[in-house]
Amino acid sequence: MNELEKLKRLLHHWNEHNNEHAEIYRDWAEKASLLGNEELSKVLDKLYHETKKLNGLFEEAIKTIQLEKS
Repeated sequence: MNELEKLKRLLHHWNEHNNEHAEIYRDWAEKASLLGNEELSKVLDKLYHETKKLNGLFEEAIKTIQLEKS
């Protein structure tokens, strides 16, 4: 496997892992809210949304690698 193929696999892995983290942040935001800590809940919700934004960058990187192979 060449370095670009390795990077492509890593980008897919990082994207998936990023999604997992985002869901954990959202779950804990809900838990913090239920515990009455709205400020913490808001911060965790921001973390969720910012983490989800990263998915677009991962997808852009994956598309770029695919275009280079063409």
